[in-house]
Amino acid sequence: MRLTDWLIVIALGTVWGGSFLFNAIMVQEIEPMTISFGRVFSAALTCWAVFFALGKRVQIDFKTLVGLFALGIVNFAIPFALFPLAQKSVSVGVSGITNALTPIMVVIVSQLWPGGEKATFGKSLGVLAGFTGVTILATPALQQGGHSELWAIGLIILATLCYGISMNIVRYYHHLDSTLTICVALTGASLALLPFMLTFEGVPTITKAETWWSIGYISVIATALPFLIVYKLVERVGATNFSTATFVAPISALFLGLIVLGEPILPVHLFGMLAIFVGILMIDGRLFLLFKKPKQTL
Repeated sequence: MRLTDWLIVIALGTVWGGSFLFNAIMVQEIEPMTISFGRVFSAALTCWAVFFALGKRVQIDFKTLVGLFALGIVNFAIPFALFPLAQKSVSVGVSGITNALTPIMVVIVSQLWPGGEKATFGKSLGVLAGFTGVTILATPALQQGGHSELWAIGLIILATLCYGISMNIVRYYHHLDSTLTICVALTGASLALLPFMLTFEGVPTITKAETWWSIGYISVIATALPFLIVYKLVERVGATNFSTATFVAPISALFLGLIVLGEPILPVHLFGMLAIFVGILMIDGRLFLLFKKPKQTL
């Protein structure tokens, strides 16, 4: 990759890691579904503004519209509510590290998905390594009887499962303009969340400036802008190179939690993160390339 591509990938990983910090800030004042709605609604407005500024036109049939709404619910609405709910009980770093299970969940879902990519032996080992990492992360909670922490880690795993499902759904819409796909999916997520938010959490009252700043960050900087460029970047650098962002986000979350909130970085965090990283490297094949003998030439 070019240097600029590397910088973009590293920046994306850092930005996504920061979303866990701002979730932790927001849960001090507002509820999870409110956070999710604020994130997807503001991101949708931003994406639609870019869409029309680029002079694009909405051309979509009803079946595709319904499918993209469903994609938005699975890829945005549900996980964006699960993360802040979980972060009431676990640290920013643990959230970011557990979220790194996403590529592993993609492998699991693809194995079961009709027409999905079947797992190889190497990928299966990667899945095992990934869940070993999560088990390591959960060890302190198991030893101390922290049931709420275990539930919280389970919620984050469920969020990564949503991402695994959505990555298989989005394959059906590669023929569409990527900007339109994001706009419609975010709109569907907003429409789905609104009645649930009003019913179970009511109209939010936000008084803290840091809550507003956090909503702005996670909606525009961590959602709208990355997803507007992600598909173009993947086309240019490839999915394997782009997956490097998966390694940056947990590191970003760990250190932001330490610097801003004073959350300690424990050895169990580092060992858990290492196991998940090994699993990801097994899945994309890079780890096995290290042991592959180079071909001899005459």
